[in-house]
Amino acid sequence: MPSSEPREAANRPGRDSAADHDNADTGDTGMTETTTMSASNGTGALDGAVVAVAGAGGPAGRATLVRLAGAGATVVGADADAESLAEAVDAARRAHSGATVTGETVDLLDPAATRAWAARTEQDHGRGRGGVDGLVHLVGGWRGGKTFADTDLADWDLLEKLLIRTVQHTSLAFHDGLLRSDRGRYVLVSAAGASKPTAGNAAYAAAKAAAEAWTLALGDDFRKAGGDEGPRAAAAILVIKALVHDAMRAERPNAKFAGFTDAGELADAIAGVWDRPAGEVNGNRLWLTPES
Repeated sequence: MPSSEPREAANRPGRDSAADHDNADTGDTGMTETTTMSASNGTGALDGAVVAVAGAGGPAGRATLVRLAGAGATVVGADADAESLAEAVDAARRAHSGATVTGETVDLLDPAATRAWAARTEQDHGRGRGGVDGLVHLVGGWRGGKTFADTDLADWDLLEKLLIRTVQHTSLAFHDGLLRSDRGRYVLVSAAGASKPTAGNAAYAAAKAAAEAWTLALGDDFRKAGGDEGPRAAAAILVIKALVHDAMRAERPNAKFAGFTDAGELADAIAGVWDRPAGEVNGNRLWLTPES
């Protein structure tokens, strides 16, 4: 990973990992269609929706809570860091007075706890119609080294939990609720380096690639469930080079952050997934950085 990349060594699920994404270029694996996507503002598509955000306490999570609440959604955040989560929830409530934004600490490495969170979200906010309209996955962290030979497999042990297990647990927990919705979306934020890993990023890129594969399999399930009429729910992957936010700019005022996606722009793109038909985004990588 180049020295210009932010390097967070997360040790528990809850913080978004978008700031830690490798900036290597990537190409499609051939498994799905690849779509280039620009950040866009969602409008009525999210009005009245119920959207859960895993990893809501980090910079991308905070921006996403604000963006979804502003679009009229009921937003239910989860994070392992109670203090950061509370700050993110408060920020969204201040930004949009009257919006319903809640948060709770959830151990997303515990499948039973994750299923219980999904059930509470639907029970408390489903408004009698059933279903959950979205799960946005922003959980993760980064570990890596300078060379392939220096790879510490302890990094893999950590990243497998943060980047893969949390995707597995949230997707399985929210699967049925998303299918019960008329606009269900599972949104994974991934890294361009997942498809074109660099020597020092073997563990991170492999974990991200596995998370993408799992999400694409979820999309195939949604496709099959839709039958001839097409999918009602969608699983989509937003691909960025890396994330930048105000705190990073303040810490490194001379850095250019070339090709990085601003946290607010990522939040706009997340909201924009609901603006597009399920069949258009389901099972696709949606690029917020030039594909190569």
